Amino acid sequence: MNANLNANFTNRNFSDDFAGWPPEATVFPIAGVDLRILPGPHPLVAAEEVAIRENWARETAANPALFDGGMVFQQRLSLSENGIAGEGHVIPFSAFMWWRRQPQRQGGVHIFAYPVLETSDGALVAIRMGAHTANPGQVYFAAGSLEPEDIVNGRCDIEANMRREVHEETGLDLGRSVAGQGLFASHANRTVTLLRLFRFDMTADEMVERIESHMLVAEDKEIAGAAAIRSADHSAHPYNIAMLPVIDWYFGKAERR
Repeated sequence: MNANLNANFTNRNFSDDFAGWPPEATVFPIAGVDLRILPGPHPLVAAEEVAIRENWARETAANPALFDGGMVFQQRLSLSENGIAGEGHVIPFSAFMWWRRQPQRQGGVHIFAYPVLETSDGALVAIRMGAHTANPGQVYFAAGSLEPEDIVNGRCDIEANMRREVHEETGLDLGRSVAGQGLFASHANRTVTLLRLFRFDMTADEMVERIESHMLVAEDKEIAGAAAIRSADHSAHPYNIAMLPVIDWYFGKAERR
């Protein structure tokens, strides 16, 4: 990155990126998602190359199982009546790991999709991450960052990402569920969560058993188990923080029906 571009990136006021959005940690409907991928490196990666490399050395010393693959990271996002629109780049996972450790996250936005798995008996089912992953022990819906294979004709395919992540981690096929109408979103600390409901004709116990059977044959041993969620009790599981507004919204909504 040349000096002028680096100065522009460093001096940019990132606090304005979420002006006009609903409050943090609330769930709200959106009309759609359009995430365009730009060529070349993300400005954050070029500006913080040394710090990213040094942090990755510490990360892998503590957890040698980490893999520095590619993922999508947004340069900017906007919200309008048409939904969420963004422009991003493919970055190394090491850059994201550095960014998420910053007390004041700047320089970009992380966006990912949660397929919210509903059961026939009114529960939700999530997974518990394995000890060797970047989020050891945390409970959240089967999901992962957008990856290069989720990019189709220069844009991110959110639905394909959700189908792939759920199948890889749980063995479940979203095509055998009833998808809820519409997309929802939540945001906090420069991370945006996209949500869609998927209802399966299985009880929570049946779904947990199906997922745990899949764990025995799965090639990628990322998860350590499945969890049935039956209330908005924040202490019921060691939740990833992005889960809290989702369970508050879902079970609060269920109580109003």
